[in-house]
Amino acid sequence: MGESTTRMRRLGVLLMVGWGVMAAGCGMDKPVPAAPRQTPATPVGPVAQQPPATTTTEKSEGYQTFSGPIIVEHQVEMLAQRDGTVQKIFFDATARVKAGTLLGQLDDRQTLANLEAARAKSRSIEADLKNWESEAQVLEADYGRQQQLWQLGLTSQEQLQHAKYKAESDKWDIKRVTESLNTARQEERSLEIEAEKTKIVAPFDGVVARRYVRAGQNVNKGDRLFWVTAEAPLLMRFTLPEKLFGRLRRGQELHVTSPDVPGEQHLARVKEVSPVVDPSSGTFEALVEFVGDRGTLRPGMTANVQLETPR
Repeated sequence: MGESTTRMRRLGVLLMVGWGVMAAGCGMDKPVPAAPRQTPATPVGPVAQQPPATTTTEKSEGYQTFSGPIIVEHQVEMLAQRDGTVQKIFFDATARVKAGTLLGQLDDRQTLANLEAARAKSRSIEADLKNWESEAQVLEADYGRQQQLWQLGLTSQEQLQHAKYKAESDKWDIKRVTESLNTARQEERSLEIEAEKTKIVAPFDGVVARRYVRAGQNVNKGDRLFWVTAEAPLLMRFTLPEKLFGRLRRGQELHVTSPDVPGEQHLARVKEVSPVVDPSSGTFEALVEFVGDRGTLRPGMTANVQLETPR
């Protein structure tokens, strides 16, 4: 009985171990059907990439916007052409002026004094030249009379040659004085140019955007005096990628807007298109000119132009 009981106990242990192994095996197989529960998480990415509710039209997708500054062809900072003291200011910023208008004046007293001295010197040399020319006529007449006397045998060869050389010598004196007069006149012209440099004159019709100096201020050659800019015509220069090369032509009309004045839309006409592509950036330049009423657009603003792009 004791041996039989021992066998039964061993058999019971083996059965319990077997059931445990089977239970463990069944427990490892349980996550397998759970895998399909994770599949709904997979399409989350594409759903997040869906376009927003406000979709763009096909026309807007076929256009590309390019930006650039609004400029004018005539815009310059006027610099002092010589050293001097600002004597007077005639126009301030925001003033509209015509070409040739005197904006300011440097002290020109010394320059004008030198100019008057040069003019007086020119007049003196000019009078001296007239004196030499009159003397040349007298010597030419004496030479002609000596020729007649020599033909009649009433004078010697030496006297004839003396009259001839004297008349020729006077002609060379006339040339010398003439060159002196030319030099004096050129010096006079140089001083006139220096006097013109003391006048600060508007180079074109426009508006005085800035004034950098004041009356009584000493300035050196190259110092800024005024900034003058034209107001029209308005231009816009921008760059385009090389893939659009050939899609712009002169005279083509484009629509232009500006973020500074979002309520306005303007028309511009292509004025220039660069014939080459910049190899360093792979772009080329274009210049358009605004046509019609410019509205509230002003030089220096940023503008956007739309251009149809290839699909």
